[in-house]
Amino acid sequence: MASDSVLRNFVNGKSVEPIDGGYRDLVDPCTGEVFAQAPVSGPADVDAAMRAAAAAFESWRDSTPGDRQRALLRIADAIEARADEVVDAEVRNTGKPRGLTRSEELEPSADQIRFFAGAARVLEGRSAGEYLAGHTSYVRREPIGVCAQVTPWNYPLMMAVWKVAPALAAGNTVVLKPSDTTPLSSLLLAEIAAEFLPPGVLNVICGDRDTGRALVAHPTPRMVSITGSTRAGRQVAEAAAADLKRTHLELGGKAPVVVFDDADVAAAATAIAEAGYFNAGQDCTAATRVLAGPRVYDDFVAALTDQAAGTKTGLPDEEDVAYGPLNNADQMARVRGFLERLPDRAVVHTGGRQVGDRGYFWQPTVVSGLDQHDEIIQQEVFGPVITVQRFTDEDEAVRWANGVEYGLASSVWTRDHGRAMRMVRRLDFGCVWVNTHIPIVAEMPHGGFKHSGHGKDLSLYGLEDYTRVKHVMHAF
Repeated sequence: MASDSVLRNFVNGKSVEPIDGGYRDLVDPCTGEVFAQAPVSGPADVDAAMRAAAAAFESWRDSTPGDRQRALLRIADAIEARADEVVDAEVRNTGKPRGLTRSEELEPSADQIRFFAGAARVLEGRSAGEYLAGHTSYVRREPIGVCAQVTPWNYPLMMAVWKVAPALAAGNTVVLKPSDTTPLSSLLLAEIAAEFLPPGVLNVICGDRDTGRALVAHPTPRMVSITGSTRAGRQVAEAAAADLKRTHLELGGKAPVVVFDDADVAAAATAIAEAGYFNAGQDCTAATRVLAGPRVYDDFVAALTDQAAGTKTGLPDEEDVAYGPLNNADQMARVRGFLERLPDRAVVHTGGRQVGDRGYFWQPTVVSGLDQHDEIIQQEVFGPVITVQRFTDEDEAVRWANGVEYGLASSVWTRDHGRAMRMVRRLDFGCVWVNTHIPIVAEMPHGGFKHSGHGKDLSLYGLEDYTRVKHVMHAF
C-alpha cells in the first residue's frame, strides 16, 4: 500500500492511537491514489474523548471571557504563523488550488476565530428588573456543556472553525469528528490549539458514519452540531431526539440565482460563474441554479457558456486554476449520474464530462432546457454544474426560486431597487445577496430554513446558539 503517513486522534491534549477502531485509506483526489491512513474510531474512542471533554468542562466553563478571548486570539495568530503548514494539509487532503485556499479559506478562518474571541466578551442577557413586586430578575447566559460536532469534506478547516470557535468562546468543550475523507487540517487545528487550551477542551477523533452515530448517541454531549447533507441532518436529529439533545444543523442548499432582464449580463455572468464553480461547486450556497428573465435568457446562457470555456480546473500549483477536483470517487459518480439522467429535452452547452483519467476532475458545465420538476433542479448536485431556466415574470421567478426543499441562500440580479427589495422579502432563504453571490463575513449569520436545517453559524447569533439561558430571581 502506497501510504506514507498514519494519522492519530487528538484527545485530552495529545495525539493517541485508536483504542478499538481500525484504519481507512485516505485518497488524494488529484490522483485517486492512497497517501495516508486515518483512524476509524470506535465506541471506546468516542467515550474517551467525551470523558476528556467532560472533565475539561468543569474548569473551562468557569474561565472568564477574557481568558477565552486570549486563547482564541493566540490560536488565530498561530494558524497564521503556520499558514504554509496548514495550507499544505488542506491542499494535500482536498486538491484545492493553493493560492485560493490561503486567501479564501485560511485567512477568513483566522479572522472568524478573532471575531468569536471578541464576541466572547459581549454576551449579555436582559437587564435586571423588577417584574414582580419585591423581586429582581436577571438572565444568565451559560455554556451548554460538551458539544459533539461533525464537519464535512468541502471546507474541512473553515467548517471546523465555524463550529469550534463559537463553542469555545461560549465556554463549552468540544469533541469534533471531521469527514472521513478530509481529517488532516482538523487534526492540525487541534494540535495548534493545544498550546493555548487546557487538555480536553478540544478533541478531534477520526472515523466514519458509525463513529458519527456513536458521537451523537453518547450520553455526555448536550448539543450536537453538524454541517452536512439533509439526509445526515435527519439522522442526527432523530438520534439526538432520543436524549433530547440540542441540535444545530447546517445542511444542503439549492441556491436560486434570479437574473432579471435589466441586469448587466456580462458582469452577472462573470460573478455567477465564479460563485458557481468555486470549490468545484462543492458549496451549499453555490450559484448553480440560475433563473433568467425572458429577454436576457439566450444572452445569459451564451455568456455562461463563454465563462465556462475560460474556467480552468487542475492541480493545486498550476497557474490560473479556478477549482480543483471533486472530493472523492463517490462524489464524482454522483455528479456523473445527474448528467446521465438528464431528460432528452435538456441541452448541455459545454462540459458534462470528467477531465482526464486520473483523479476526480470535472469540466465546468452549463445545462439548459430544464423544467422545475427535473431532478437536477430539485436536488443538490454539489459539482461544477450550472443550470439555467427561463422565467416569464417576477411571480414565476419567486415560485420557482422557492419551489425546492432547501432554504439556505439565494441571490437577485437587477438594477431596480424596488424589485430587489420585493425579492428580498419574498425569497424563502436564510441569506439573500443582491447583485453579488457567495461573500460571507464573520459579523453576519449564515444558516438556512426548511430542509437546509436550523441554527446560525458566524455572528453573535452563532455564538448565542452555543449558550443556554437561565432566569435568576432574587426576593428582597
